[in-house]
Amino acid sequence: MAEMQETLEFLRALQMNNNREWFHANKAWYDRVQAQWNSFCEALLAEMGKVDASLASLTVKDCTYRIYRDTRFSTDKSPYKTHFGVFICPGGKRSMHAGYYFHVSVGGDEGYPHAHMLASGNYCYDKEAVRVIREDISDDWERFQREVLLVADARFVPDMEGALKRVPHEFSADAPYADWMRMKSFCLNLWLDDDFILSPNLLSRVVALFQTTKPFVDFVNRAVDYVHEL
Repeated sequence: MAEMQETLEFLRALQMNNNREWFHANKAWYDRVQAQWNSFCEALLAEMGKVDASLASLTVKDCTYRIYRDTRFSTDKSPYKTHFGVFICPGGKRSMHAGYYFHVSVGGDEGYPHAHMLASGNYCYDKEAVRVIREDISDDWERFQREVLLVADARFVPDMEGALKRVPHEFSADAPYADWMRMKSFCLNLWLDDDFILSPNLLSRVVALFQTTKPFVDFVNRAVDYVHEL
């Protein structure tokens, strides 16, 4: 996609010039790229609304993020993000529900060329929701494997970042689901390269991959909704 090519070019230029002077001088370029990204997100929302009716009423604003970084508590004072992201979930990005995340990025020394990512789930849940999710997985592990994990595209992997070092005492460390008990961010990740991002059928490929993870998102949101109703 020509639009994504320009998006990558802008992000890489921004990475090399992450300062307010450069950004202000190139604001027209940013505005054009952001408009292209928003247009893609709008099309993605429309398609994901067909996959899951609970997403149909969302707007681009409900699901996208500002490019400006919050540097108050970070040693990195770079003022701008070097990625564009969209998170599509019931209730919008601040709802704490599981959903579908896609970002295009410059990556880094370790991430390149896999700078781009699809993720299904969420990285931040209420503690009670984490407890319920763990119990649901451990109580019916075989069904979770069969009807959730094995349905997802095999390239998705569980996100173990920030996981506990040890399995909580109430679960067996030898159980086949032990690693899932250590998780706090119940999320499946898939890293992508530039060839995928620049594919002429990017939209349909993203939707098709996300669709394979719908059982996982539904599984997690069942626990989130249960906790919210308590």
